[in-house]
Amino acid sequence: MNTSEVVPAIENPRKWRYTWESNSHVPIIRLYLFNSNTKPSSQCIDLKVSILFHKSLLEVTWLHQNQLHSLFWVPIPRVLIDVESPISFRALDDHIEVKILLVLPVDHPIVSNFEFEAAALDDDDDDDVQPLQLDSDLKKLASCGEVQFFCRCCSTKLTSTVRNFKEMPSVNWREAADNWFGTCCCSFGGASEKLVAQYANSYTSTPGVCLLDATSVVLCKDDFVGYKFLNQTEHKEQISVEFSRTNSLRKVVSSNQSTHASNVDHNSQNGCCHLHIDEDQTHNTSELLANKASLVNGLLGNSFMVASPYLSKDIKWNEILCPQCSCLLGAYPHENTHGALNDYGVHLFKCFISTCLPVGGPTDLFRKYTLERMFTSQLLESAEGELSFRTVVRDLQTRSPLLQIVLLNPNSWCSFGDCLDAMIPAPNIIMRPMIKVLFSNCSNSTESQLRMLDEWITKNQVGDVYMLTSKALAESLELANRMLPSSHAFLQGLSLSFLRR
Repeated sequence: MNTSEVVPAIENPRKWRYTWESNSHVPIIRLYLFNSNTKPSSQCIDLKVSILFHKSLLEVTWLHQNQLHSLFWVPIPRVLIDVESPISFRALDDHIEVKILLVLPVDHPIVSNFEFEAAALDDDDDDDVQPLQLDSDLKKLASCGEVQFFCRCCSTKLTSTVRNFKEMPSVNWREAADNWFGTCCCSFGGASEKLVAQYANSYTSTPGVCLLDATSVVLCKDDFVGYKFLNQTEHKEQISVEFSRTNSLRKVVSSNQSTHASNVDHNSQNGCCHLHIDEDQTHNTSELLANKASLVNGLLGNSFMVASPYLSKDIKWNEILCPQCSCLLGAYPHENTHGALNDYGVHLFKCFISTCLPVGGPTDLFRKYTLERMFTSQLLESAEGELSFRTVVRDLQTRSPLLQIVLLNPNSWCSFGDCLDAMIPAPNIIMRPMIKVLFSNCSNSTESQLRMLDEWITKNQVGDVYMLTSKALAESLELANRMLPSSHAFLQGLSLSFLRR
């Protein structure tokens, strides 16, 4: 479900709109009612708000022109309202605020189970009422036997049949290997370097094999239908070796060589080095790592959202678009010296593809993935890891800042919509898990604004992430921002908004 499905299109500015909001673990739900053409504090005389429990509606009335009644109705989400507590409401300059006490918070397990049961009865997707849990989907895809991938926008077939699925190793594999085995050749016979070599070799894209991570699938270019990728230049091997001379891999190789040359002398002192090291194996390992220098430095882990430590000046990411509708599907990496596709594979983002037809149907394994939910999950993970709630999203290709984001509340629950002009059966609405953020679109910033942003980044030690999808993300944030009254839409010079979890 994308943002446009959660946030209704605002076509009639005279229409009253509502936003329900509640926080995790707090048994209170707030309602904001607003209309750009109405000033409730002066125009909504004798305001009355009452709950019609049998209709699952909130009725709002007031005097208009001192004699006529104006009224509308608001659908009530699935929450457990404390019927013995009075409703609190007030008319402010740009909105009406209503506060209702609950028996249990919206994220209480009892309420969650109620949501699941109701969603099942209404043929809704259970995943829609719970935060997105990113996983590799490895077992689900493997159980299908064979899978083809399709464009989510136009249903165009993108790939041939894939039958072999493997999980992509973590980008922290090098550090884990060194911590476990050690970096010296005498540590378990250089087991760390052997493990690194095996990893690098297994990462190479192979026809018919699909690698998976939390946000992407990685396929060989030969598995794509209707695409013509550039071939590697004849200088690929020479270029890869040149890259190896400018990174930390050179130190690892030279360390192994020097250790091997002096292992007899050290053996008499500490007894830890092995006397019989296979020189051919060491040479082959070094050559393999040199040819995959960018890979073994952990630079290709997550193309959907690249963190600063894994950004490489030697690697550029090219967008891959649908051949039919030209929608963004993902990206593929290549060395900066030429634009040809290397053997690291093509990364397709799960939020833009489907595993079957119809797109988004009950058998589509990626139907729960959306751009904002994937970003939110990665943002929360990054904030937790970096202990920072401030982030700057930059363009993966140009490195220029596009979004400034401050995480306010990682555990909010919201529902948006248009109020009803007639007492019709209430539509089924649910409180969806969200994060509450402040944001600023930096794509058209002036030089002075960019200098202020740089000062803010330095002062607050803000982390950078790099994406290809920041424009669409900004549109989602701006759309959700319009579902708040103006007095609540801005804070500390930034816009306030919500993103789905």
